[in-house]
Amino acid sequence: MKEKLAKSNQEQAVASWINYLNQVRLNELVQSLHNQDMNFDKAMQELDTTLHTIKDTIIDRNRGGEKGMHGFIAEVAECGIGKARQQIEGKEIVYKWINDNGPDDLMRNGLFIQQKFVNAGGHFSLNAIKEHLEKYPDYIASGKVYQIPKDHYDKIKYLLEMPKEVANKLPTSNGEFSLKKWKEVQDFFADGTVPFDKIEPSTLSYSDAQVGNINDTISREKEQLTEKEQQLRDEAYQKSRPAVQEGLKVTIIAGVIEGSTEFCAKVIKKRKSGKKIKDFSSKDWKDISFDSGKSFIKGSVRGASIYTLTNYTATPAAVASAIVTASFGIAEQTHLFRQGKLSEIEYIENSEILCLDVSVSALSSLIGQVVIPVPVLGAVIGNTVGSVLYQIGKNQFNEYEQKLLCSYAESLKKLDNELIEQYQGVLNELNDSLALYLEIVSSAFSPDVNIAFEGSIELAKHYGVPSEEILDTYEKTKNYFIG
Repeated sequence: MKEKLAKSNQEQAVASWINYLNQVRLNELVQSLHNQDMNFDKAMQELDTTLHTIKDTIIDRNRGGEKGMHGFIAEVAECGIGKARQQIEGKEIVYKWINDNGPDDLMRNGLFIQQKFVNAGGHFSLNAIKEHLEKYPDYIASGKVYQIPKDHYDKIKYLLEMPKEVANKLPTSNGEFSLKKWKEVQDFFADGTVPFDKIEPSTLSYSDAQVGNINDTISREKEQLTEKEQQLRDEAYQKSRPAVQEGLKVTIIAGVIEGSTEFCAKVIKKRKSGKKIKDFSSKDWKDISFDSGKSFIKGSVRGASIYTLTNYTATPAAVASAIVTASFGIAEQTHLFRQGKLSEIEYIENSEILCLDVSVSALSSLIGQVVIPVPVLGAVIGNTVGSVLYQIGKNQFNEYEQKLLCSYAESLKKLDNELIEQYQGVLNELNDSLALYLEIVSSAFSPDVNIAFEGSIELAKHYGVPSEEILDTYEKTKNYFIG
């Protein structure tokens, strides 16, 4: 019994460990989704606050006037959108709106930024950078950068990378991309005063920061963050799903555990027979290795099966382990039966007992895990207590109650025969009554009026209608319908 109990404990321990791995992933998913809810709320609140700040401190106060207002709007929007994009991912906020009319407009993660949103003259904000650099000549040298509208940056990059032979084919001075603009961009960066990598694109295009467009800009950002939030949720779900790599790990470890358990059990068994380890023969080690290897394979199959059942079907780990154990046992009984070593009765009885054993193990482990909510420990203790109690009861039953059971079985068989006789009698009586009923009904609904009249009288009598109420004469029928 000890060996069987150790084996059962080892099986349920593996099942409980797999269940624990699954639960850890589910707990992480629940926590991730909870955090994502908070991150999304913070991001939406940040955008609302940004829009409120723009309206309250810039638009309503006409800050910057008609020509300069959009520059202040861009500064606030850049910070607000940057913060919201960090918050949706649960990252630390690194944006700050300086708002002191000094050389810097923004700070991002310790980097000072001067923002230029100027469309006048069609210079892609480059002239505005030049003017600011004349006022603060050490701005770039001190490690700071300039930021311009995204659409301005894209156009500058396109013209800067364009070969001269392609530029010569552009219109001389007309159009958004002309030879004149190409030369202007090339000349601006030619002397190296403003390296291109010291200019970065804003989150916004020039039109996004205009007074009439800022509401749509913030609304569009909310839509994009909503899509981002769903993407992050999907990623959290995908991360929580069972993985092939984890399944392989479970398969190998379960095989090692079962193989090691079998190895130790076989060595202990041989030691108890009186042999010392140093006296083990090559055949002894061969037997031990064979049984251990077979257990390793069974353990691997068990681990893979339990992992699959618990993750892809609604099967508790303890029950999954019981199913696998029963499958192994029944497969072994089937093999013995096919070899003629078991009779049909023995085959069925052994399979039933096997299923009962693993059911007790599964139920005990489930109860133990509830009572003792410690991964693996609760399942093992529950399995031990349940299996021992069941084994004691089964042994006592075999020893003291065999005669009682045989007597009870005989009485049940006798009662069964009596009930069969009674059932047959009732069935015969019912068939006779049904035959008579069908005969009467057939007469009552006959096309022949006289036969139908007589049949309806018999049908009424059959259902117990009082004779004085049956219309069995011409006079009774006339009085009933005419009065």
